[in-house]
Amino acid sequence: MMNNIVLAPILIPFLFAIFLMLLPKKIILQRIVALTGSLILIVAAGFLVFHVRTNGITTVNVSNWKAPFGITIVGDMFASLLVLTTSIILACVIVYSFYSIGKAREKFLYYPAVLFMIVGVNGSFLTGDIFNLFVFFEVMLMASYVLLVIGGTKIQLKATIKYLLINVVGSGFFVVAIGMLYSMIGTLNMADISQKIDALHGQNTGMLSVVAVLFLFVFGLKAGLFPLYFWLPGSYFAPPIPVLALFGGLLTKVGVYAIVRTFSLFFTKETTFVMPLLGILALITIVLGVIGAISYYDLKTIVIYNILIAIGVILFSISIMSRESVMGAVYYLIHDMLIKAVLFLIVGIIMAITGTSSVKKFSGLMTEKPGLGWAFFIAIIALTGIPPLSGFFGKLLIVESAFSAHEIVGGILILLSSLFVLMSLIKVFTRGFWGEKSGTFTLTIPYRKMMLPVIILLSLSVLYGLFSNAVFPFIEDAVNPIVDPKVYIDAVIKE
Repeated sequence: MMNNIVLAPILIPFLFAIFLMLLPKKIILQRIVALTGSLILIVAAGFLVFHVRTNGITTVNVSNWKAPFGITIVGDMFASLLVLTTSIILACVIVYSFYSIGKAREKFLYYPAVLFMIVGVNGSFLTGDIFNLFVFFEVMLMASYVLLVIGGTKIQLKATIKYLLINVVGSGFFVVAIGMLYSMIGTLNMADISQKIDALHGQNTGMLSVVAVLFLFVFGLKAGLFPLYFWLPGSYFAPPIPVLALFGGLLTKVGVYAIVRTFSLFFTKETTFVMPLLGILALITIVLGVIGAISYYDLKTIVIYNILIAIGVILFSISIMSRESVMGAVYYLIHDMLIKAVLFLIVGIIMAITGTSSVKKFSGLMTEKPGLGWAFFIAIIALTGIPPLSGFFGKLLIVESAFSAHEIVGGILILLSSLFVLMSLIKVFTRGFWGEKSGTFTLTIPYRKMMLPVIILLSLSVLYGLFSNAVFPFIEDAVNPIVDPKVYIDAVIKE
């Protein structure tokens, strides 16, 4: 019965979203219900993490159809940690939304759309079935379409059309890839697929390589991997800041998770060129992200391009597929989810005060809001990877594993990318916060209330670095099923 806790991160936001759809015009009640749901979700996700830590990988066979014949929900430590991080970001973004999203958007089912998106995100993390990964992707994407267009501004409508078209194409290729894999293997359960691919012993490796490239295309499109990132800067620039914080913190990371899960189970043994290809594309993504980040003076755009840099760093580490590199990738992935959400929320406060996202149009903000300035500075050095903050430990493991695997160019590029990340954001800090006061500042916003979720997420990020020794046992548990798929297979398919 305790195993049913693995269903809670999917059912809780789903049930609360359904209930909220019955209250479209009652904004205060919507806020209370949405926040309550997110807090319950944090408790459930935290309980799941400790349940998995105590009892190992937890599975639930829906309708009691045993794997691989039924739909299996799998809570391993990797998925559980991502679900907990998602839940914390959700609660903070909901609080932030109270003071920034606007009542007009709240009336148009904003909170149900957010919760439905979380259903898709958590479902993607927890499903043990490749077709249901597609289903949860679609739930997540349908909700994200609503969140992207809600408000109906011209820039949002333009971005939504591009985002919709790109993701429809990606979904089509996803179905094709699943169909090809099913035609070869005859099962949709991911653990069973892994077993049967192992049993091929070199047969059909050509077709398997085609399927691997298709999966890389589909998930790379979601993650923002080169050359499939072209849609991301424009689409992510359009929505309001709370939505952008959710997109930047969560959506690209679902694509990363899908690559890690499927490639570790399906493709590392039978296909020899896919992981090196992933590594090359990841390094190009880092370079293009750096060029974009240092080229712009728009706050939102700079942080959006920093998403691409982080995606490249994580996926390059995954391409090495050693225990050390995967530990670095998992640790850094959680760090990046937190810190990107923090940065977007801070950018939102800066925009609310100054009325612009261009750092060329204001300066001297430190004289009015020193707390905001120092929060931004801490977020910058955490993102850059300055010890003892959380970005340091993940990058240290990634760089060490790159050098150990003789990926010298990749290791050096990641080190240099940290310098360029610092350059891209420190110019915002020096130009926007220091110097003589210039620009128009609106100081009537609910500043302290908007800063509360920023402080919570930033504090968690700092603690994540300071207490990394306490976190690493959980990270090790998360890495075990990735580097040794037999751990995952044995937990899902019980004799």
